[in-house]
This record gives sequence, structure tokens and C-alpha cells, in this order.
Amino acid sequence: MNENERKVWLETFDERTHLYGRIICAVALVMLIGAPFVMGAYLGAMPNIAAFGKGFLAIGLVWLVSCIAEYLIYVPMLGAGGSYLAFITGNLINMKIPCAINARDIVGTKAGTHENEIISTLSIATSSLVTILVLAVGVAAMIPLQPVLQDPALQPAFENVVPALFGAMAYKYYRKNMNVAVWPLVIMSLLFIVVPSLVGSTSFMILPSGAIAIGIAFLFFKKKRMGRM
Repeated sequence: MNENERKVWLETFDERTHLYGRIICAVALVMLIGAPFVMGAYLGAMPNIAAFGKGFLAIGLVWLVSCIAEYLIYVPMLGAGGSYLAFITGNLINMKIPCAINARDIVGTKAGTHENEIISTLSIATSSLVTILVLAVGVAAMIPLQPVLQDPALQPAFENVVPALFGAMAYKYYRKNMNVAVWPLVIMSLLFIVVPSLVGSTSFMILPSGAIAIGIAFLFFKKKRMGRM
């Protein structure tokens, strides 16, 4: 494949990715929003539309900032195909993002390239299939394993699975540039200690922590550039 053929193929790939992604997103959105109303109509228990609207707006406004922040942060990392698939299947922070980043590091692709987009899409698709399989097995084994899962001795472990997972993964990236990583980590840790109620709003705290990291990186870049002059 020469360069011209490659360019044409990539343009076709982008067009079809957006076409299929938009169609599937629209279908998923209609199904997610429509399912409660279909069940309500079938069972004769339709919700009060005014009450539903107020509840939807209250929750929607709370999550609006988080949704915008996640979109701006994750889409450049995943590309179009990976983003469509990740936002449809969900569980981005716990599963999709770590899987895509790990796959990118193994293959050696760079964010913003078509190669990275293809790798992200394949890795997220694999993650989604594995998640569905594990959930199916988990649901089937839920009753037999219920006494074990409800054992009080195991509850502290379940409560710290996510911090342990991301702590181990974060260090891999922190050590690449500790000068930039340490400041957001220290500042946000102190903020969560002083204001414990913010622990429940970690999605919103992506914005200030990201702004701190960008600001620190810019200061180091500017200092390094001035040192060369």
C-alpha cells in the first residue's frame, strides 16, 4: 500500500467510524432513556413526567461538568473508535482507560495517531468482551459465593480494590516525570484530607488536578526553555 492508498483508506476508516459510532450511540441513548418508559407503560406504572424532568435536571447538572471533562480528557487518548466504544460500554476509569493505555505502551503507538486509535479500539473491544464474560460468570456464581463475598473479614479488601489498582498503575506513569506528578498528588491528597466530603466528587476534581499538572508542566517547560537561551 503506497502513501496515497493509505491516506484514502484512513479517510474511509474515519468516515465509517464516525458513521457507525453515531448510529450506535443514538440507538444506545434511545434504549437507555426509553427502557424505563417502555416498562412503565407495559406495567401500567408510568412515572410523573414533571417529577422525572426535575430529577433528571438535578442529576444532569451535577454530572455535566464531569461529562465534559471526561470527554476532553479521554477522546484525545482513545481516538474516535475507542471513544465511541468506551462511552457506550462504560466503566472507563476502572477498565477501558487502563486497558487502552497498557495496550498503547506495549505496541509503542503515540496518542493522536491512527495506529493508536486502532489499538485503542481493539483493546477496548477486548476489554468489553472480557468484562461481559466475567460478569456472566459472576452472576451465575453469585448465589454459591454469597457467604464468601459477605464475609466481614474480606470487606476491607473489597473497599480498597480500586485505590490499590490505580495506585499501582499510577506509579508507572508518575516515575516518568515525578517533578510534574508529585504536585497534583500532594495538593489533591491534602485537599481530600482537609475536606473529606470531596472524596465523593472525584470526577469533578479531575479538572483542578489536571489544571495543576498542566500548569506545573508549563512552568518546567518555560524554565527549561529559558535556561537554553
